[in-house]
Amino acid sequence: MKNRIRDLREDNNKSQFEVAKILGIQQNSYSQIETGKNTLQVDHLIKLAKFYETSTDYILGLTNEMKPYPKV
Repeated sequence: MKNRIRDLREDNNKSQFEVAKILGIQQNSYSQIETGKNTLQVDHLIKLAKFYETSTDYILGLTNEMKPYPKV
């Protein structure tokens, strides 16, 4: 998972600071999530999936399909 969120961030030309701001956390807290020192909270996972327009399963490494699921 940590590689996925870093790769998504880099592919979208975002800094850790920018993504942390979207999540409402400090940059150093986000950095610890990317390095695996801290866990990603469910609400942050959902925000990231919506922001990057992908699925939570993709971020978690459960699928290689980046396309999000249809909305309910």
